[in-house]
Amino acid sequence: MTNRERVLASLQHRQPDKTPFQIGFTTKAHARMVEYTGDLDFAARIDNCQLWLSTADPEGWREVAPDIWEDEFGVQWNRAIDKDIGNVCNCRVTPENLAEFSVPDPHNPVRYADYSRQLAASPELFSLADLGFSLFERAWTLCGFEYLLMAMVDNQDFAHGLLDRILAHNLARIDEACRYPIDGMIFGDDWGQQRGLIMGPELWREFIKPRIREMYGRVKSHGKYVFIHSCGKVDEVFPDLIECGLDVFNPFQPEVMDVFQVKRLFGDRLSFFGGISTQRLLPFGSPDEVRAEVRLLLREIGRNGGYLAAPAHAIPGDAKPENIAAMLEVLHEG
Repeated sequence: MTNRERVLASLQHRQPDKTPFQIGFTTKAHARMVEYTGDLDFAARIDNCQLWLSTADPEGWREVAPDIWEDEFGVQWNRAIDKDIGNVCNCRVTPENLAEFSVPDPHNPVRYADYSRQLAASPELFSLADLGFSLFERAWTLCGFEYLLMAMVDNQDFAHGLLDRILAHNLARIDEACRYPIDGMIFGDDWGQQRGLIMGPELWREFIKPRIREMYGRVKSHGKYVFIHSCGKVDEVFPDLIECGLDVFNPFQPEVMDVFQVKRLFGDRLSFFGGISTQRLLPFGSPDEVRAEVRLLLREIGRNGGYLAAPAHAIPGDAKPENIAAMLEVLHEG
């Protein structure tokens, strides 16, 4: 089977010849693995199963000051410490300027200009168009994290208005990306922390659920699969996500949910992508412990499909290179 065939079989809850996998690295982890392997191109030889295509404007990022990067929405990110994402350091939207705030053009063809070439070059991979910072995250980056949470309680017209502006932009990006022969779309929107939903289930259902139902429905109307990346303990809304049309949940963190119980409860209706511990196992385990835990995940979570093996996030800089190598050894065995 090709990697694409493995993913499709798994998403159809059929047993592939081996469990497909996808490994991503933070900047620090990548540098440590280059040093460990002595191979600048080691990551290209991992045999990942997915091709990710960005829906962002490739010309949308610019460094406006040392270590300060501005995205296409005008949000500025301080990358002095976190080189991969950064920390938001400005405020773009307030109740006073919401109506006039200019949203980037989702139809700009430069966003999708390289899709045909990349898809043609990698027909053996499962292709995903990525819409990161898709709703809650995009909103709080624009108006401030604390302000958005407060607005969900005491300025609901503003919160709904901002989320609706983002939704309209996203629906257009979905339509544009889905014109191409991609397999699915992945949305990024962290709703959780270690103990539950950041905003709680009631506010999630009021502000987030109706809009993701519309976004997921738009993807499904094009005949594509729907993936969500949402960090934290969000399993209390898995029934809602299934109702909205979700196919695949990521990152499936074993530190915040019992991944084996979740598979038993929802594995007939959801597929899972992730599951390998980045908070505990890869930084603090031994290579033998890594091999044992990854084999257990492949055997139990991967049974009858419904699983894409992966670390529960891009591998962090404190992960031991020998543990990463042990994980890859087992994943390559299948």
